[in-house]
Amino acid sequence: MSKVHSTAVVIIPPQKTWDTIQDIRKKYDRHIQRWMPHITLLYPFKPQSEFNKLESSFSTICNKIELFEMTFNNFNYFNQGKQKYTIWLAPEPKYPVVSLQNKLLEIVPDCNDVNLYKKGFKPHLSVGQIKGKNNLEALLKNLQSNWSPLNFKITSVYFIAREKLKLSEFKIKKEISLK
Repeated sequence: MSKVHSTAVVIIPPQKTWDTIQDIRKKYDRHIQRWMPHITLLYPFKPQSEFNKLESSFSTICNKIELFEMTFNNFNYFNQGKQKYTIWLAPEPKYPVVSLQNKLLEIVPDCNDVNLYKKGFKPHLSVGQIKGKNNLEALLKNLQSNWSPLNFKITSVYFIAREKLKLSEFKIKKEISLK
């Protein structure tokens, strides 16, 4: 079973929270047309042709996981090198997301690419990219000072997929509910 970059397993915030997130992404995120607001759990993932086969195993695990609250209160960033940065919102607490991702990896242990970064899996919701340390610092200060925390319950994980065309966008293909 191979992995593809046209599928993923993600947490998606409730639609009612999207406007606040998307207002930032419209200004700063070059990937806004490809990805909905999300926290990546597994990417790359298995081909869409395997979704039906995997759904049962994912449901079994997810049905044992209690719904949990998540708050997005703080902005942070990843240094991509050469004065390039990715800006993101940090889910709090992060432990339930890390625990959920670890349990899902038991089903598809080879889909651990997001765990292979230097600091391991770091749950986050990307909101944009920026160049230059001074620009980054000014933007983070501005975003944080104008931010009102978002709080919501996580009730599901989603299998998403896109066509293999360069500009295609991810769409929800399966919703798997938590307990």
